[in-house]
Amino acid sequence: MQAATTQIAIVEDDRATQEALRLLIDDTEGLHCAGVYGSAEQALRSLASTQPPDVLLLDINLPGMSGSDAVGLFHDRFPETAILMLTLYDDEERIFASLCNGARGYLLKNTPPAKLLEAIGELRGEGAPLSPEIAHKVVRLFRELKPRGKVDADLTRLEVRLLSLLAEGFTYQTAADEMRVSINTVRNYIRSVYEKLHVHSKSEAVSKVLKAGLI
Repeated sequence: MQAATTQIAIVEDDRATQEALRLLIDDTEGLHCAGVYGSAEQALRSLASTQPPDVLLLDINLPGMSGSDAVGLFHDRFPETAILMLTLYDDEERIFASLCNGARGYLLKNTPPAKLLEAIGELRGEGAPLSPEIAHKVVRLFRELKPRGKVDADLTRLEVRLLSLLAEGFTYQTAADEMRVSINTVRNYIRSVYEKLHVHSKSEAVSKVLKAGLI
């Protein structure tokens, strides 16, 4: 049976970047560019009357409503769509706001095409891709938050270790390699963590334990 094609929408105001992303997506087997929009407002209007995409590539700097402001609207209206933010700069305040408001990942625009395609694959597998530079900033920002929250969950040492690796930008596979366990074991840990923390995504789990100071 042929795997379903991943539908990807692009919200980006720079024409050259729009075209480069569209070509990359449409030239990749299993991916299809479902729409290209020059502003968040245009995308919100258009997507309201179509099938929501599987993945939304959202530029953080847009004319009118910025991507960091719009991400919460996209997340609320299309909760099944995985949102990947794209930016030229590692702006700490906007990174933090975007991730808290529903973005599943955050990449710099100079990320090589192969890494961008890898990130899209991670999103479809419940991953939360972050550029290494951004992953380190996110971890530091969360650790500086005061006061600490409380997590009423009995996480095991290995579950905490896994969440720590994921917060640093590891994928499920690279985390499995680092912990010397199978990818299926990692998935079992994640399912257990979701149940204990009452969350539904990796980014929510990482955010919760970071706020609590557990990692």
